[in-house]
Amino acid sequence: MKKYFAPLICGFGAGVLQIVPLVKSFSCCMILPLAALISLLLDQRATKNFDKIPMKKAVLFGLFTGLFAALFGSVFEILITLLTKHNDIISTFPDLQKMVQNFPLSEEIKTEVLKLFISVRDDILKNGFSLLYTFSVFFNNLIVNSIFGSVGGIFGAQIINSKLNNRSSGR
Repeated sequence: MKKYFAPLICGFGAGVLQIVPLVKSFSCCMILPLAALISLLLDQRATKNFDKIPMKKAVLFGLFTGLFAALFGSVFEILITLLTKHNDIISTFPDLQKMVQNFPLSEEIKTEVLKLFISVRDDILKNGFSLLYTFSVFFNNLIVNSIFGSVGGIFGAQIINSKLNNRSSGR
């Protein structure tokens, strides 16, 4: 566990930022890759090992940063939804209905999709919890955060390694 302490810390930070209303739009493309980079830097400082970072380590650190961010972000989002009985689905439901109506699908499929969304919305408004919403948040966050965390780890290692190369070549 000590080996992955830096991704845990950075994943927690990214998970918290994922639920902040204006910041959450940047979570996958900026926050997660940046968190993966920071986790690599924190690990270097903690271990006092400033050698080149192998790509395998970079991908693992990015992946674990993304997984921890997904776990914490999902738990916080579900908890806030449970306490407030409000979330983005409730806020944007009329727009969601319009969007589904504009899909190039049969009316039967559109009706079924809208029934699912109405069921989720009603569960959240009534109980503050929807099993389908909870599952979709966890699943979505696990997939998206893992991918962007891994990509961030790779780019982060490239940045760190290029700075090491510049220092060693005297630039």
